[in-house]
Amino acid sequence: MCPEIERLTLAMNFVLDTEKDASVVTPRREGHELTTHLERRDADDCMNGITCVSLGVQIEQFMANFELRR
Repeated sequence: MCPEIERLTLAMNFVLDTEKDASVVTPRREGHELTTHLERRDADDCMNGITCVSLGVQIEQFMANFELRR
């Protein structure tokens, strides 16, 4: 789905927002978290094992914001 998740040991939460027809994704690590939305197509790709570019970009931004890269 997104290789960065395992490499960076992130805890992830996915919730479907039916009103917005999108998934709410919340990565967490070391007391920090980010909530982001993925459009249905992107979320479907992620869940079907297709590399999820938009989620990868969000995770990289999350890591940069909190300087959690290792």
